[in-house]
Amino acid sequence: MFFYDWTYFLVLLGAVLCMMASAKMRSTYARYSQVRSMSGLTGRETAQRILAANGIYDVTVNRVPGDLTDHYDPNKKVVNLSESIYDSPSIAAVSVAAHECGHAIQDNTDYLPLRIRAALVPVANIGAQASWPLILIGVLLANFGSVFGIQLLNIGIMAFSLAVLFQIITLPVEFNASNRALVQLDSMNLVPDQELPYARKVLGAAALTYVASASASLLQLLRLYLLFGGRRRRD
Repeated sequence: MFFYDWTYFLVLLGAVLCMMASAKMRSTYARYSQVRSMSGLTGRETAQRILAANGIYDVTVNRVPGDLTDHYDPNKKVVNLSESIYDSPSIAAVSVAAHECGHAIQDNTDYLPLRIRAALVPVANIGAQASWPLILIGVLLANFGSVFGIQLLNIGIMAFSLAVLFQIITLPVEFNASNRALVQLDSMNLVPDQELPYARKVLGAAALTYVASASASLLQLLRLYLLFGGRRRRD
């Protein structure tokens, strides 16, 4: 049943959602990375201005290799901007830089969901790495009537649940960072009014990837419960 069952549809649905969200994000980013912001500010300059305006002086702005590798590191207090964002004056670059600064503002104001997500990082990483080996070994042993196999299966599903919980907690963190970014771009006049809808499109497309990823993981978790929930109760 584990290898041939209708619940593979759930996995396929999750994969399709992720591919659609990724395609939307990349097409939106590609479009607005070619449109120069009327402000003329680069991603780096945008980030520096937002941080200074919010009284955040212990966070630096660095360039990192890769494409769409932008992220905020709360441990090192660094806004990392990818090569295509750092020196670019495009609407996409300004929007992404503002989003990462949104995370820095969250950190500076002790935004609770960010703190919860940071606390979950170690267990979520362990859960993501260990869950499937535990589940597979548990299924194999359980098929031979092993009680230990059932225990491993339960632990594996619990570990995967922690990874899913991390992705769910990530959603309000990312949406809030984007909202903060739009507020900063508007209130500081970093982009003119006519460009705000474009910035919103860039940030919205990026947010869809997190929603799709969390949905795919939830569908996978549902599949595990459909496959093994009855066995866990019976045993």
